[in-house]
Amino acid sequence: MLTFAGLYGLMALGLNLVWGMTGLINLGLAGFFATGAYASALVTVKLGLPIAVGLVAAALFAAAAGAVMALTTRNLRGDYLAIVTLGFSEVVRLVASNEIWLTQGTDGISGIPGPWRGRVTPETFNLIYLGIVAVFVAAALWLLERVRRSPYGRVLRAIRDDDQVAAVAGKRVIAFKVEAFALSAGVVGTAGALYGHYTSYIAPDAFAPLITIYVVLALTAGGTGDNRGAVLGALLVVFFMESTRFVTGWLPGLRPVQVAAVREFLIGISLIVVLRWRPAGLVPERIPRPPA
Repeated sequence: MLTFAGLYGLMALGLNLVWGMTGLINLGLAGFFATGAYASALVTVKLGLPIAVGLVAAALFAAAAGAVMALTTRNLRGDYLAIVTLGFSEVVRLVASNEIWLTQGTDGISGIPGPWRGRVTPETFNLIYLGIVAVFVAAALWLLERVRRSPYGRVLRAIRDDDQVAAVAGKRVIAFKVEAFALSAGVVGTAGALYGHYTSYIAPDAFAPLITIYVVLALTAGGTGDNRGAVLGALLVVFFMESTRFVTGWLPGLRPVQVAAVREFLIGISLIVVLRWRPAGLVPERIPRPPA
C-alpha cells in the first residue's frame, strides 16, 4: 500500500507542477502513466536493456508526449484543455489495446523485470521496492520544491494568475507552458515505469481514467500548489481506498458490486469531510518569499 501511495505521490507531484503551479488543467495523467509504463516495458523486455535505461526512456518518452500535447493545446485553456487531455489518455489506452505488434494488445506485456525479483523473497522484494519508490518520491519532491522556490517557479505562478500580464512582462508564456507540461509528464511517466517493474505485468485496462481522478483528488485534498501537500494527499487517498475494504467487510448481505459502490461512496464522503474541514487542502499553498 505504501508503494502504491508513493506512485500516486509521484503523479500528484507531476500534476501539481502543471496544474497547481502553472494553472493548466491536465486530465491525461493516465495516458502519460501508460506511456512511461509501456516505454520502460518495451525497452527492458523486448530490447533486453537494464531497468535504469527503461526508467530513463520512460521519462523521456512521456516528457516528449507532454511537450507535443502542450504545443497542440497551446491556445486552449480551462474546460477545453481538460477535454483534450482526457481524450489523449483514452487514445493512448486504445492504441495500447489495438497495436498488438507493439504492445501485445489486451493480453498485455508480462515478465517485466524487477530489481532482485526471484533472488529474494516476495516480502523482501516489497521492502526493497518501497525503498526505491521512496527515493524517487524524495528526489522528485526535492527537485520540484527547488523549482517552486526559484525565479522559474515565480514565472509559472505568474502565468497561472494571468498569462497575458506575464507575456507583457516579457516572459515566453508558450515556452514555459511546454516546459512545465514536459517536466510534469516526465515525472508521471517515471511513476508508470516504476509501476510496471513492480507488478511485472501491464495491460491497457490498468490505465483507466479513474487513475487520473484519484490523483486529482489526492492533490486537491493535500493542497493544490504545495508539493508536500501532493504527497500527503496521495497517502490520504490510498488510506481511504484501502481502509474501506475493512469497513465494507462488516456489512452483511451485500453483493460484490454493492460492496464496490459502498467503498466509492465512503471514499467520496471522507474526502468531502476533509475539504469541508480544510477547504484549501491539508497543506495550503504558501507563496515563498523571494530572497532579499
